[in-house]
Amino acid sequence: MARNSALNFNLPSADDLFSTEEERAEARLEKVVNLSPAEISDFPNHPFKVRMDAAMQEMTESVKQYGVLVPTLVRPKSEGGYEMVAGHRRKKAADLAGLAEIPCIVRQLTDDEATIIMVDSNLQREQILPSEKAFAYKMKLDAMKRQAGRPRKDNSAPLGPNLIGTRSNLELAAESPDSKTQIQRYIRLTHLIPEILELVDNSVLKDPAMLQIAMRPAVELSYLRKEEQADLFAIMDEMDCTPSHAQAIKMRQMSEAKTGDERLAKDALVSIMKEEKPNQKEQFKIPKEKISRFFAPGTPTQKIEDTI
Repeated sequence: MARNSALNFNLPSADDLFSTEEERAEARLEKVVNLSPAEISDFPNHPFKVRMDAAMQEMTESVKQYGVLVPTLVRPKSEGGYEMVAGHRRKKAADLAGLAEIPCIVRQLTDDEATIIMVDSNLQREQILPSEKAFAYKMKLDAMKRQAGRPRKDNSAPLGPNLIGTRSNLELAAESPDSKTQIQRYIRLTHLIPEILELVDNSVLKDPAMLQIAMRPAVELSYLRKEEQADLFAIMDEMDCTPSHAQAIKMRQMSEAKTGDERLAKDALVSIMKEEKPNQKEQFKIPKEKISRFFAPGTPTQKIEDTI
């Protein structure tokens, strides 16, 4: 037995025996290779939309003329082919331009490493929708928590779950253009039904044919049950308006007061929506020069309002 165990060691490969250290180092370097877009699948649950907007049209024209100048980043898939990590818009532009191949950097990456790179590379874009940030931040935070929970080689004790969450939140905020509080607001948006989340995106897109809802009331609505959100969306569509921040807070409070399977009634939602919003109160303005002759010089503004 002792003799057999003594023989159990790793033999160098033929490549190691007959190649120099310089050649082995060269083999380990990342290189740019040309790949067919058909060989590259999209990143799973990619949160950033590839929109057919003016910017995409400009990129397509540029690719037609000059090709893809900045290589995309892909990782090999175990079943064959490649998965896009960074460069979905460049790949789409190449497809539209009819290119047979695009330059790619092939890198071995774990799922979490690929997620973090994918999010970071897209957060630099000029226009990012709230829904894109919401799911991107959630994906990156989950990946960072998993990485933080794995013990280092020199320390076999994993971190506690509370410490993992705290440290990951702080690191994410430090690496992102948004504060920790704002990132938490974005992540809350992932609890909205798609129909309401689309209205939040429209606060950026400004499509006049659609309603739009601001970030803060949307965060409050994310605490409503899915069924309540669906009822509210139908009411918003019928009334052609969205709730104010104060109204959204009231809806959340009433919803959280419910127990078990009990949910907020549609009538209650309608009643709240019918409440007058501060920005809906009728304003009546008179130019100062038209009324100043009726008051002595220096009369306080409040006294003028009271008199009128």
